[in-house]
Amino acid sequence: MQYHAYEAAHLMLAPMRLAARQTKFWLSNPWNPMSLLWTSRNITAACDVFEAVTRRYGKPDFAISETTVHGQKASVTEDIVLAKPFCNLVHFRRDAAVVGNRHDPKVLIVAPMSGHYATLLRGTVQAMLPEHDVYITDWNDARDIPAVMGSFDLEDYIDYVIEFVHHLGADTNIIAVCQPSVPVLAATAVMAANDDPLQPASITLMGGPIDTRRNPTAVNKLAMERSIHWFEQNVISTVPFPNPGFMRRVYPGFVQLTGFMTMNLERHTTAHVDLFHNLVKGDCDSVNSHREFYEEYLAVMDLTAEFYLQTVRLVFQDHALPKGTMRHRGQLVDCSKITKTALITIEGERDDISGIGQTQAAHDLCSGLSPDLRFHYVQPGVGHYGVFNGTRWRSEIQPRIRDMIRTVAFTRATHSSSGRTARVSDISVSPRQAAELKAGSTRALDRTSHERPNGTSVPAPTNSTLH
Repeated sequence: MQYHAYEAAHLMLAPMRLAARQTKFWLSNPWNPMSLLWTSRNITAACDVFEAVTRRYGKPDFAISETTVHGQKASVTEDIVLAKPFCNLVHFRRDAAVVGNRHDPKVLIVAPMSGHYATLLRGTVQAMLPEHDVYITDWNDARDIPAVMGSFDLEDYIDYVIEFVHHLGADTNIIAVCQPSVPVLAATAVMAANDDPLQPASITLMGGPIDTRRNPTAVNKLAMERSIHWFEQNVISTVPFPNPGFMRRVYPGFVQLTGFMTMNLERHTTAHVDLFHNLVKGDCDSVNSHREFYEEYLAVMDLTAEFYLQTVRLVFQDHALPKGTMRHRGQLVDCSKITKTALITIEGERDDISGIGQTQAAHDLCSGLSPDLRFHYVQPGVGHYGVFNGTRWRSEIQPRIRDMIRTVAFTRATHSSSGRTARVSDISVSPRQAAELKAGSTRALDRTSHERPNGTSVPAPTNSTLH
């Protein structure tokens, strides 16, 4: 019933939103002499804030039209290279006339299926595009998928990841942001156990809940305090008519958004109060910055009920993956079988969603990996969102991932069955890095050391640091 109540409330507020828009238009019209009055500016600002917090936000666009390659501008087009009922595999195709024969590493960014659209990773994509051939999983809103298309659970998610890797071919590098860390690691383990010839070259797990028993956050504690029956009874709803997914059982996006907002309610309240004052003052830069963030943050999608409940039970309650009891299509998921795929784990020092150590736990599970295929980094001063977006992501985290991916590419090329020595043009590294790598130096990877920007050390995890 909560979904029906939400829809009813949205419809009841529609006349008020229309009135607010009309009032704002009339009072802000430059031909209206009253628009210059202090009272008019306040009323206009109040109408703007009301409309912003009560309207429904649709799926944003990636809006990535160009990038910089070789110091030159290159146009970017979005192509759906593989369409599935619950997800589209999107390729950000760079202008071939500018890119030329760089042979940049293929990167599959697996976006979280946790309430927000894949466009939340716009900054992640933009940072990777100049030096990588980037693909992303663009998950569809369960509310828009007809019930006749069938169910979608965690096992289906793992199947999708494996299918996408097969579609992209050999030497694919995966970046999993937050929630996908578990299914991506599981998919890699399944492929390794089956001796799949297209196993990923590397997987990067960023702020993922591999083992939520380590430094549990408020989110983790809530999952443990409630039974799976409680979640099914209190947060699962049926999509109402006239949505395309009518009668599909879902975990509504507005429920997830409510949880996100209440975790930092004071900060969000302050942000909207500041929006009001900035509108009154006419501070356009601050207003545009606020709108840019919240138009993305408030755009949410529904998840299928079976996927949500299975994830809560297996990942947050049973801890099936770290305990070694997780199965995929009846096959035991054994991460120790992973021996050919490099493992990179990234955590944020102030992450309040996935606590410190939860992602690093992947290294303990992947006991079959040699030390030179492991890397762990904790980014000081950032929370969950800062791990994959923002200044620290662009200046501190992304360069480390970039260097590790190229190191793996160089290693795989020099140990290929053909015996041919890799060329600089094949792996797209700088001449200086190539010379250092060929000489056996580790200086090319100095930027992947466990150092804070201010020079203080971050203790490296045992047996999980790139040497």
